[in-house]
Amino acid sequence: MASPLGQSATLHDIAARHLHARHRLLQMLREVQASRSYVPEEAIQFFAHVLNLPIARVRGCVEFYSFLHTTPRGQFDVYFSDSVTDRMAGSQIVAKRLADRLGVTLGQPRADGRVTVSMTSCTGHCEQAPAGLVNGRVFTRMTEARIEKMASLIEHGVPASEWPAEWFHVDDGIRERGITLDTVIPPGEAIRAALARGLPATLDEVERSGLQGRGGAGFPVGRKWRGAFDTKGTHYITCNADEGEPGTFKDRVLLAKYADELFEGMTIAGLLVGAKKGYVYMRGEYEYMMEGLQTVLAERRAAGLLGENVCESGLDFDLRIHLGAGAYVCGEQSALLESLEGKRGIPRVRPPSAVKIGLFGQSTINNNVESFVQAAQIAWKGADWFSAHGEAKSRGTKLLSIAGDCQRPGIYELPLGTTVREVLARCGGENAKAVQVGGPAGTCVGRAEFDRRVSYADLSTGGSIMVFNDLRDMVDVARQFAHFFAHESCGFCTPCRVGTQMLKHYADKIADGQGTQRDLEQVSSIGEFVKAYSHCGLGETAPNTLLDTIKRFPEEYTSRLLAEADFVPEFDLDASVTESRALTGRHDQLDQIHSD
Repeated sequence: MASPLGQSATLHDIAARHLHARHRLLQMLREVQASRSYVPEEAIQFFAHVLNLPIARVRGCVEFYSFLHTTPRGQFDVYFSDSVTDRMAGSQIVAKRLADRLGVTLGQPRADGRVTVSMTSCTGHCEQAPAGLVNGRVFTRMTEARIEKMASLIEHGVPASEWPAEWFHVDDGIRERGITLDTVIPPGEAIRAALARGLPATLDEVERSGLQGRGGAGFPVGRKWRGAFDTKGTHYITCNADEGEPGTFKDRVLLAKYADELFEGMTIAGLLVGAKKGYVYMRGEYEYMMEGLQTVLAERRAAGLLGENVCESGLDFDLRIHLGAGAYVCGEQSALLESLEGKRGIPRVRPPSAVKIGLFGQSTINNNVESFVQAAQIAWKGADWFSAHGEAKSRGTKLLSIAGDCQRPGIYELPLGTTVREVLARCGGENAKAVQVGGPAGTCVGRAEFDRRVSYADLSTGGSIMVFNDLRDMVDVARQFAHFFAHESCGFCTPCRVGTQMLKHYADKIADGQGTQRDLEQVSSIGEFVKAYSHCGLGETAPNTLLDTIKRFPEEYTSRLLAEADFVPEFDLDASVTESRALTGRHDQLDQIHSD
């Protein structure tokens, strides 16, 4: 992660800059990580002391987030994106090439402390893969030729800030625009429209529009806002800009190009329910956008669109941006709130909903980036303008992040209700045999289902569309997703903690040609159990792709299964006791294990 501090920053500086606020603990730890390449025990004890927190809580926070470490990383800390589509573009090949070239083991710092090369979950640049991070800076379209140059720059100690600028170029990737991307609101106009209409009437307008949460679950935005509106007491507004679902990158584009619309939507929500503060929870991989976003916030404060007396309404509202540190589960609403409070991102027990008891125990409206942008546009242009698009049960348009085996990957804004077949025609993916809708947590469909619709009534998605052609091994795709969920499970509940590990194990066994029909049945049985009994959405959706691909591509599984007669035990008992037999000199006939 890039350091805003330099080596001279002290722990006292960091704590003072964050006003010794406990809920900013994660931000403090990020700064220590950035300036020292790890979070030493000294820092853990310091923050526990000055924030009056148990040491175990601070240490637990460090150990929870993937981008925080308790041992030093290299001077150059390189991560390659490890999503399925990044792998299809060659991410593992270039990562290994760099590691070999530098003489390092993936994930381990080199002995001289110069460099660490690691893999990480999707960094949100799938259409420009292979992508990754070096000291917090995003690089895209990495090639083997660039790897050679990168290795040389690292060996010579050239700072990443002096590397070729084109390596760090990020396209917006927009391929098709609809009403959302074509509607640019002059700063403040949506707020003024909402105030002129009247805030209660604006709430009616948002409800009437039929806007559903664009994160995938689809809870009506107006109903959520109404719940907070009707709840007494202190309120907060939070924006989920974590976008950790592999294959999803549309919020990245909105943050980069439509920040005014996002802040406008959050401000309207804040004024409506009487909130004075709001927080954008942005994934750590998007840190490179912080400077631009802070500039927009400063301009809006200077223009009277944030802070005291917003648009001379007599109401106050302001925003802060909070950076995550690499934890997929923080995309879950209640885990996000925990992280915003400076804790591990462990999902809360629900009910109550966040509208009743959310951030700091107060009523909270939490929506994602696209939802707030579209809410602002509805406040400005009206419900009829929005609801004229889409279908009866899924109003409006949806931004789709499309990657994989298609000729034109990128961002497409299409009416809800568009079929998978039409999506493929637009992105040049007509030869697909499978499409993963909604990321690893979503639904995998084959050719026979390409007339199904991307909508809340059929195939719901937060935005991710992954395309796979006939050359792709769907068993291997499902295995990669199983590894992803086993790594990202927060470990809070047993069904998810143990179940995802078991699914990973069986996925490996089957993909490696060591599984039997019985193992396949075990996957289905365990998968249904994990879905039914997990604590939060991560576990409830973790088995989806395994179950979907077993159902839709059974031949790809059965073709690699062993017959029961050919079953080879995973644990070779005879081999395991060979050494002890040699040490004890015992070779009794009775201790021999026979397959018959």
